[in-house]
Amino acid sequence: MEDTDAAARLREICLSLPEAVEKPFGGHTAPAYRVRGKLFVMTSEDGRTITFKGAPGVQEALVAEAPERFFVPPYVGHKGWVGARLDVDQDWDEIAELVEDSYRL
Repeated sequence: MEDTDAAARLREICLSLPEAVEKPFGGHTAPAYRVRGKLFVMTSEDGRTITFKGAPGVQEALVAEAPERFFVPPYVGHKGWVGARLDVDQDWDEIAELVEDSYRL
């Protein structure tokens, strides 16, 4: 999948959630998604990965089950955030569910 397709798909998923807005994080230019000022999805500057909040145990389960799709991200991984690669075949229904869970957290 092209990076732009992945970005468009992610934007559609995130902005379909109530009160969600797109606003870059810190000094970055990559899209990030927030609800009431709280981040729930961040995208990498190159558009190839995203990070999102995971409930306890979710990060470990996803990384163990599909390390080619999911990873422990730097900086926020120790807080339970999960990284997902968008430059590989992804299950977009699963990504949508994970994004919605992150939004709720």
